[in-house]
Amino acid sequence: MLAFMSQHSTNEPDRSTSPLAAEKYIAFTTYRSDGTARSVPVWPVDAGEGRIGFVTSSRTWKVRRLGSNPEVRIQPSDSRGRVKAGTEPVPGEARVVTGEDFDRIRARVGDKYGIQLRIINLIHALPGRRTGHPNDCAVIVTPTTS
Repeated sequence: MLAFMSQHSTNEPDRSTSPLAAEKYIAFTTYRSDGTARSVPVWPVDAGEGRIGFVTSSRTWKVRRLGSNPEVRIQPSDSRGRVKAGTEPVPGEARVVTGEDFDRIRARVGDKYGIQLRIINLIHALPGRRTGHPNDCAVIVTPTTS
């Protein structure tokens, strides 16, 4: 943090952490090819430089939609993706990452959500449980100004 502060004027806002990273859930909105918005709740973590990250499966529809349109909206929500009253959507551009970036985001999700994440992983591992696919990528959202 000191290195960051020494590189920038004290008049500039600290964009190293997004306030949305402190939320327990955010609604992550992507767009179908016809322009229809689709929102899902995700667990946000700080991805540095004002960005938000979360882990997911590369087989999800949200990741598939990002392949044709990286424009997204993020907004504080509850666990079902219902946006919190009095909050505004934040436009952004999202990219799917793997490798070291994925490992970093996955570690931050583990640190932030701890026991909740372990319980979810145990439920997904139950025999006969058809719950989709394992988290094998991360999405990093860079907020944009309108």
